[in-house]
Amino acid sequence: MSGSGFPATEAPDATAWRALLTLAVVFVLLATTGWTAVKGHEATPGPRAAALMAWDKGTVAGRQLPDAEGASPRKVSGFFGSLTERQRERLADRYPLVVGNLNGAPAELRYRANHAALVDARDTERKRMHSSELTEEGRHMAGRRMHRFESMVAGDRQILAFDPTGYGRAAEVFGDLDRADRVSVIVPGVDTELLTFEKTERRHTAPVGMAKALQRKQHAAAPSVRTATVAWADYTAPRGLGVDAASVTLAQDGADRLVDFVRGGLPGGSQVSLFCHSYGSVTCGVAADELPSRVSDIAVSGSPGMRADSVAELHSKARVWAMRDGDDWIADVPHMEFGGLGHGADPLSPGFGARRLSADGASGHAGYFAPGTSSLANQAAVGTGQTYTIDCADGAENCAAGTD
Repeated sequence: MSGSGFPATEAPDATAWRALLTLAVVFVLLATTGWTAVKGHEATPGPRAAALMAWDKGTVAGRQLPDAEGASPRKVSGFFGSLTERQRERLADRYPLVVGNLNGAPAELRYRANHAALVDARDTERKRMHSSELTEEGRHMAGRRMHRFESMVAGDRQILAFDPTGYGRAAEVFGDLDRADRVSVIVPGVDTELLTFEKTERRHTAPVGMAKALQRKQHAAAPSVRTATVAWADYTAPRGLGVDAASVTLAQDGADRLVDFVRGGLPGGSQVSLFCHSYGSVTCGVAADELPSRVSDIAVSGSPGMRADSVAELHSKARVWAMRDGDDWIADVPHMEFGGLGHGADPLSPGFGARRLSADGASGHAGYFAPGTSSLANQAAVGTGQTYTIDCADGAENCAAGTD
């Protein structure tokens, strides 16, 4: 393949027409969604920034705290391992927005810290609901955020990451992460933020609903396999189908965060499978060559491309699986890359080399985790390692063993 992402043998006229098609699509996106450029995602100071500044100046038992953004997960793990239980809990209670997002810190401690951070965030938004300094729209948004945070502190939810800054980020665990033999990580796509982290209606289209459904299906299909599933919405996803969704910039940042999470945020030596939906598959594709060997599988659904022209170009030892429902509109998006826009070849194309899975019953772009679908059953088979039960796309019989 040429560096432009087109076959080296393609005629210049064909290349020009494909370039024009891409530009036309971009212009339509700009006209219908506005210029949602990456510059709009620049970080703004928030409560976590203040927490990091306080952490940098903090100590415990006369010892300096590790660099929250520079220390390796191994160093962080060693630091917390050297503390008493009471010292660990005091740090979690004093600096919840730091400890709750610190790869290498014990999972249970992160759950405790994020619960405290969510209580603080909920109380802050509750006050903002009645603030005369906000517009009516601002107070309404504060109410929505307050209800979201209130839901996230209810019961015994295991929130592994939480940052209320801007549109926010979060990750939640279903199952016992410390004892799991196999961990499934769901990487969602466009319009993922705190307010869409979970939904009451069409709940299986949101990260929390996706993860719950996958964890339940994995347990039902293989009750003897100890599994945990993570709804990982801990990166900044594009908002709407604008330029951000057509470019790789946010996926690159997300890929860095995903690699750090898999390398240092998951305890033990469990085998990991990534389930990457829509723009999340771009993030997974960019991350592929940096992922540790514990990642055995990368399964993409409704993918606009993985920033590669073939499985070989991902430079990963993980098995790559792909599925798409027949009614998924993503099939009509040009699978190409030109001038930094577009995400490359279609992972469902035979030449890409992915193992193609049936998505029967998925019903469109957002239905891949709905109970009762072949798409959910196939993803559970990948997550539990029971690939002999997989249904291949188009009735093929050998997708689990290799490519079609």
